[in-house]
Amino acid sequence: MSTDANEHLNDWLRDAHAMEKQAHTMLDSLASRLEHYPDLRSYLTQHREATHGQRDQLEACLKRRGSSVSALKDIGARLAAFGQELSGMLVSDEVVKGAMSCYVFKQMEIASYTVLVAAADAAGDQETKTVCAQILQQERQMAAWLLEHLPAITTAFLARAATPGAKAKV
Repeated sequence: MSTDANEHLNDWLRDAHAMEKQAHTMLDSLASRLEHYPDLRSYLTQHREATHGQRDQLEACLKRRGSSVSALKDIGARLAAFGQELSGMLVSDEVVKGAMSCYVFKQMEIASYTVLVAAADAAGDQETKTVCAQILQQERQMAAWLLEHLPAITTAFLARAATPGAKAKV
């Protein structure tokens, strides 16, 4: 395979690393504010830990390939997560919009890891392909959990919002 395929794979691995940093910050921020949605908080906290492991696996792939993470991309991802956090704090239905945002973000991760699996295969890097395929499966499971639980999260929010004196936002 050409050097270009390896360069693209390294670049996309750096993108995924930054994406996982963004996900970790986003999950941590939302989970830390959730008071009245324990199932969602528990699942987000659990996935936040998985995200940390995914980030470490991507760093290991990059190192093994003779590359490294991109500080610039990581900073950009953290800034994007901070912006998401601020915007979520300003809306009255943060838990619903936060869950929806997490689901959309999971779909982007699924697309990214699908690309990485194909790119690693094309570059002949079976170890990276295996790592990315495992992470892809984790992201699919998280997306499925969120999609399955969005109706219950919405219903719980609406019930709390309709109860005088109850805090529904988070």
